[in-house]
Amino acid sequence: MFRYKYRKKTSGGEWIDAAMFAIIAATLIRTFFIEAYQIPTSSMEKSLLRGDFLFVSKINYGARVPMTPISFPFVHQELPITGGKAYSEALKLPYYRLPGIQKIKNNDIVVFNYPGEDDFPVDKKTNYIKRCIGIAGDSLKVVNGHVFINGTAVPLEENGQMSYQVTTSTVLDRKALENIDISEYGYNEYAAGYEMWISAANKEGLSKLPGIVDITPKIDPAGKYPEIYPHIPDRLAWSRDNYGTIYIPKKGDVLKMDSTTAWIYKDLIQKYENNPTFTIVGGKAMLEGKELKEYTVKMNYYFMMGDNRHRSADSRYWGFVPEDHVVGKALFIWMSIEQDGIYGNRHKNFFSRIRWSRLFNLIH
Repeated sequence: MFRYKYRKKTSGGEWIDAAMFAIIAATLIRTFFIEAYQIPTSSMEKSLLRGDFLFVSKINYGARVPMTPISFPFVHQELPITGGKAYSEALKLPYYRLPGIQKIKNNDIVVFNYPGEDDFPVDKKTNYIKRCIGIAGDSLKVVNGHVFINGTAVPLEENGQMSYQVTTSTVLDRKALENIDISEYGYNEYAAGYEMWISAANKEGLSKLPGIVDITPKIDPAGKYPEIYPHIPDRLAWSRDNYGTIYIPKKGDVLKMDSTTAWIYKDLIQKYENNPTFTIVGGKAMLEGKELKEYTVKMNYYFMMGDNRHRSADSRYWGFVPEDHVVGKALFIWMSIEQDGIYGNRHKNFFSRIRWSRLFNLIH
């Protein structure tokens, strides 16, 4: 008769088991519950700052089941050090989202996959964070920098920024600008002043400094700007500050196709809803070689804008964000560190660069 002899695990084996459990648990938490992100650019200033570290909830809108499930843990697109893809496309899953506790609302701050990257699977595209200005079913218009949703004015957030031409009679003191929290600016000797990206509060403090002659917002008039979505300047003379009206589609909408709407919704139909044969010929929408007069939308779409309105690559430049690109809702800042080269912090030590007042601030 054979007797099973228990073999005690070595300390090395216990460490491996513990590490495997930790990796699996952390991956599940990041995928279905909450994930940490860092703000890399100034596109949301001063609502969110470069160097803010925040937690993003996957629960609020419902966790998106991984569409590219074979990937290295804790890595998004490329492997560190060696480079190369951090995922395999051998297995691809269709889009599915678990039930959430809320729908995306106007003015939510949302993390999503950048729609403009066609070389990556949807869930491996670069993560962006913006404010959801328009939700599915809204009509959006921007007039001289002021946003209107369904005809109602939407004020810029309290800490939101725009660019201004600041005329001065002298060179301004850098320290004085830092004291009123102005860090984004450039001096133009030919314009006798500065271009500054500032909030309403910054503007009030700036107006009190000696040497200020005039503070004027830099508004792009309507005109031919090829970089502005949907990139048909000869047909739609839109700019970053004078944009629309544009309708943001919702699931089930029937879009009428004409020589303008075909261009506005081209990416939606062709790329996001997987109709590669969609083309525009002589101003007519064509699908599988036949004229398309109307199209039924399969997903909800959103219009995202940065709070730093004149330093944000957002939906004004690359269009709608599809529902399947949404990652989660920004919750709160758990750490904030001043970045090198701004705020005059090059010689500060680590602890003096921590923005203590921002720690554990809720994001809204």
